[in-house]
Amino acid sequence: MGGGGEGASYTVDDALTKMGFGTFQALVLAYAGMGQAAEAMEMMLLSFVGPAVQAEWGLSSRQESMITSVVFAGMLVGAYTWGIVSDNHGRRQVYPVRQESESLKGFLITAICTFSAGFLSALAPNYISLIFLRCLVGVGLGGGPVLSSWFLEFIPAANRGTWMVIFSTFWTLGTVLEASLAWLVMPTLGWRWLLGMSSFPTLFLLIFYKFTPESPRYFCTKGRIDEALSILEKISRLNGAELPSGKLVSDHMYELELDEKSNPSEDTLLLSPTKRNDSPIASPKNKVSSETQGGLSSLLLLLSPELVRSTLLLWIVFFGNAFSYYGLVLLTSELSTQNSQCDPTSLHSGNSPTTNNNLYLDVLITSFAEFPGLLLAAAIVDRIGRKLSMSTMFFICCIFLFPLMFHQPENLTTALLFGARICITGTFTVVYIYAPEIYPTSIRTTGVGVASSVGRIGGIICPMVAVGLIHGCHQTLAIFLFEVVVFLAGTAVVFFPFETKGRELTNNSVISPSSSSSKSNISL
Repeated sequence: MGGGGEGASYTVDDALTKMGFGTFQALVLAYAGMGQAAEAMEMMLLSFVGPAVQAEWGLSSRQESMITSVVFAGMLVGAYTWGIVSDNHGRRQVYPVRQESESLKGFLITAICTFSAGFLSALAPNYISLIFLRCLVGVGLGGGPVLSSWFLEFIPAANRGTWMVIFSTFWTLGTVLEASLAWLVMPTLGWRWLLGMSSFPTLFLLIFYKFTPESPRYFCTKGRIDEALSILEKISRLNGAELPSGKLVSDHMYELELDEKSNPSEDTLLLSPTKRNDSPIASPKNKVSSETQGGLSSLLLLLSPELVRSTLLLWIVFFGNAFSYYGLVLLTSELSTQNSQCDPTSLHSGNSPTTNNNLYLDVLITSFAEFPGLLLAAAIVDRIGRKLSMSTMFFICCIFLFPLMFHQPENLTTALLFGARICITGTFTVVYIYAPEIYPTSIRTTGVGVASSVGRIGGIICPMVAVGLIHGCHQTLAIFLFEVVVFLAGTAVVFFPFETKGRELTNNSVISPSSSSSKSNISL
């Protein structure tokens, strides 16, 4: 396979680029996509279950909001926890089962947690038990960034953005499937059946888990080159493509080989160690130190002088994305059911069968908005770059939301929410491409996981705005708050310190202000 070329060497990125996207990556995409679709279904059902449970159990608007908020609270904990676990024990694994297998967490534990709590929540006898079980579902769903980071690490740099957009289509498929399922199930069988049936897609993660490979990048960061090579050889066989000639080395070792040829360039931002001996690959002692690196040290590295600006801005963007995306989902159902109550000229009160039918139809229609949002992101992310793509779509979203500060006819309301959903789907897609690209492999999942956790805070708060204020007939104030959050997120994107379009992922440890445009420093 990778024989010949004595003295030559290549990195994981070189191998992936030469072999291209093939059968192996398609299988990885299918597995990660199943997890993405399952997560989307668990999130989308919140817009249907909340109003139904409120009506059946006589809940207040605050209690209804809590059904959604506790899911995000669980995700806040889960995203950070599973990120730390994944970076320290592998994308695929987490706790030991047998000696030759270092662990079994990540995907497996999150899937078990999500499925078990999701199914049991359908049997919840009262409000408290439902809240507790939905919080556990959130903890499991918090492992979502592990899937995206795991998939990303098998993708060649040249078309990584496009394939991550394709990966995001599984989320959209999940939202459309859930809206369709609710339309079929809710009117006849009720919310319990919807909860139970929505948990079953997660079973696919458990059934096919044993076939999932570890990331070769992860093995390289731990100095386990032979295991990384084994994965690359499997990719080579399935894709029917040859590995590069020479010997596989980590990015850091490649950097040492070519260091004298490097040409610093101010317009590239690279991940490279400030001291050679500080690299986790540099010595067995440092390798052990990297293996035992705790969550606190990972968080401190995210806030290091080289990363702090990108990290804080990324947190603002994730907060704005989660607040606005999930807020729009909830707004679709709340505006559909509450406009008749808040409109002084309306003779209706409560939720009639017609109102309920409109709810399912409106949510389904706005869910389809995610398809053009993904197409838009795919069309521009590798052309105009990550930053301009996100900032443009955030600001256009503000334009769509502005008329909703005042009561609009139902069809116009749905159309405006459709447009806003297109934009926010696009920004959500691009930020999940951009975020892993700004961090080194050693803390990549932690970085995305912590940012995702901050986003979950937005998810916790948004039901209070989208549900609480709308229920209180304060539509203008609710939309104004959404406008402010979306605008601030777009502004934060403008201040990101660098663009990552077309640059390779890196295995190195710390961002260096000056860097090389050659392969001696693996650029973003």
